[in-house]
Formats: sequence, structure tokens, C-alpha cells
Amino acid sequence: MPEQRTKTSELLQKLFRTKSIAQFIRKNEKNMNTVPFHAYINRLCAEKDVLPAYIIKKSGIERTFGHQIFNGKRNPSRDKIILLAFGFEMDYDEAQALLKSARKSALYPKIERDAVVIHALKHKLPIIDVQSTLSELSLPLIGEEGHRG
Repeated sequence: MPEQRTKTSELLQKLFRTKSIAQFIRKNEKNMNTVPFHAYINRLCAEKDVLPAYIIKKSGIERTFGHQIFNGKRNPSRDKIILLAFGFEMDYDEAQALLKSARKSALYPKIERDAVVIHALKHKLPIIDVQSTLSELSLPLIGEEGHRG
């Protein structure tokens, strides 16, 4: 069973009350996201008993680049993380946690493109359906060159 973590709101209140940021960080280190992204996704693979190569292939990320992400040699864009979420067959909450672990912005329902992704995650649709819907709506595809993501 995972160690009990402090709620974000409680952590924020402690932060507001602290006189020493260094002491706050030392005392609350276990509640802060300090795990490197590649370690996080490798742990997910171990928990799901799948190889990174399987997730890379399922996500549609180029093989060499995908392995560099899993080895910690490359930092993925937000779009690559979204692709990984589909490769891991994540639900909405798991995908949000994945984005958070990589320090990328969360999916936001007021952004059309993100709304398509959220809908697909909720309904367990494959990435090909996401790309098709984005194309039909004239929105940038996930991983499309030139899109900031």
C-alpha cells in the first residue's frame, strides 16, 4: 500500500505558514514530486507487467525516441506524454497524474483539443480515434510538428 501523502491544500497551508522554505522542503520531501519522469513510467511498466517497447509501440511514438524517454535521455513534450497515456491505456485521472509527474500542464476541458483527448480517455478510445476526431474538427493532431504541446 502506498505511503499516505498530505493533501495539496494541507501542504499549501503549511507552506503559507512556514518561516523557512528549506525546513519546509526537508520536512515535506515525501509529499513532493521528486521522482524523475523516466523512473515514474518505468515503475508503471513494472506495475502493469509490460515492457517499455510495448507501451512505445502502442503509443505510436517513434521507437528510438521512446526508448530515450524511458532511459531518461530525452524529456518528452506534453504531446508525447499524452501519447504515452494512450499507450498505457490510462483513464483521465491517470493521464492527469502522468502529465503532472512530467511537470506538464493538465488537460483542460475549455481547450477544444484537450476536450477531445479527455473524452477519448473517459471512453477508452484508441489514439487513432483521437487523431481522426482532431482531424475532422481541424484541430492539430497529437504529436503534430509545429504544435506547442
